[in-house]
Amino acid sequence: MPMQVTIAGGGMIVHDQILPSLYQLQRLGLIAGITVCARHESTLRSLEESETIRQAFPSRHFRAFVDPYEKAFAEMPPRNIAFIALPDQLHFEAIMKALEAGQHVIAVKPLVLTAAHAAAIESEARGRGLFAGIEYHKRFDDRSLMARRKYRSGQFGEFRLGTATLMEKWYYRRSNFQNWCTTENSDAFTYIGCHYVDLVHFITGLLPTSVSVYGIRDKFPNGNEGFLWTDARVIWNNGACLNVQNSLSFPDDGPGTNTQGLTLYCSAGDRGAMLRHSDQYRGLEYVYTARPNSPGATIYAEPSPDYFQYIDLGGEGLTPVGYGYRSIEHLVRACLRVEASSDKLQALRQIDEEGLLATPANSRYNEQVIEAARKSILSGGTSHKLPATNNENHANQTTR
Repeated sequence: MPMQVTIAGGGMIVHDQILPSLYQLQRLGLIAGITVCARHESTLRSLEESETIRQAFPSRHFRAFVDPYEKAFAEMPPRNIAFIALPDQLHFEAIMKALEAGQHVIAVKPLVLTAAHAAAIESEARGRGLFAGIEYHKRFDDRSLMARRKYRSGQFGEFRLGTATLMEKWYYRRSNFQNWCTTENSDAFTYIGCHYVDLVHFITGLLPTSVSVYGIRDKFPNGNEGFLWTDARVIWNNGACLNVQNSLSFPDDGPGTNTQGLTLYCSAGDRGAMLRHSDQYRGLEYVYTARPNSPGATIYAEPSPDYFQYIDLGGEGLTPVGYGYRSIEHLVRACLRVEASSDKLQALRQIDEEGLLATPANSRYNEQVIEAARKSILSGGTSHKLPATNNENHANQTTR
């Protein structure tokens, strides 16, 4: 049976990825009604009137809901889906409200900011036979899936030293980020860098053991202060080191929606190996006759065909493609898989053990890193070790 979905939040990620992905799944008969909850009617109106979404889905609409999201969760029949797309520091309360209302949960990354909160979510979801998943969409980039298969078959040897970079565009500072991504709530590494901590484990099976994050304070246009530039060092349980740099600093006039990439240097005996994903330049160069009106758009552009795009495959409107869509489809299918199972706990265990989707049970290392990273950045960059029982429930890890 198709599931209803209630989205808590109506910001950038809902417009760019979540809502169009759910509309496509609605087309396919996997999703029934969609409700979007936001504090301001203007947020919901902007989503409903988006020319981009309207062009792709001319006959699709959502139910706008301005009352508290917990009311929408409670009104939805149990065992449907709550999609949490709120600022980082609000995730835990919203997820627990959804679980208490008997709903499966999908949350944007990071899940929560402490390992204890992740454990509480796991316990609550498991006790109710509900799926809880985290939308780490980079897992569904074909580059990542190819690297995972080849690394785990031994073709790269052992990861030793690496770098990862993702710099978002400057215009993020003028968005709603300036109201919540402040020094007391989050930082560039917590919001962006968590992708690469998750991705290195996803590819290699290694687990992080310590983290240090140096953050540079900067002012948003509204005067709020945030750690808008961060440099992190993550040590892994084989002694490997990953450097992660993040910021809200890529020039608005720069091509592409951001600049990003991952490089891992590896070894096997007396031979070296390398894995490099140059994600900024993906083989496209466009020069338009006029600058598009979307935020951060440029006349010369290097668009990514991989994360999320609309294409015309015939029929009504347009079809979303890319790993942003695939990630949400797999998470929704996991909820349907649990509901279709006569043994829901066994289905949940199988999803955890497969390791394709991030869950509170199989990706606790992410919350441990974030918790340690927040302590590190607030103390000026000191190193913090992760618990020795790091991710003890992770059944499918393969450490080399």
